Amino acid sequence: MSVTAERKQEIINDNARNSGDTGSPEVQVAILTERITNLTEHFKTHAKDNHSRRGLLMLVNKRRSLLDYLRKTDAERYTALIAKLGLRK
Repeated sequence: MSVTAERKQEIINDNARNSGDTGSPEVQVAILTERITNLTEHFKTHAKDNHSRRGLLMLVNKRRSLLDYLRKTDAERYTALIAKLGLRK
């Protein structure tokens, strides 16, 4: 269910704005998206896992907050990120 260290490093390298960047909204949203995808796959076989579902909802809300912040501060970065990650908007 969780993201492996190697996969997390790949995500960071793909979405970092500069070398050593791990805290920018782009990196955080990309990591959250990976975790959300993994949990969504988990629910296909474990439909009654309500404790993990609560965690999924918290991850989705956190990602939404970060995306709202990014849209408010820099719309170009926001549109580039959602296009790159394949999110709805």
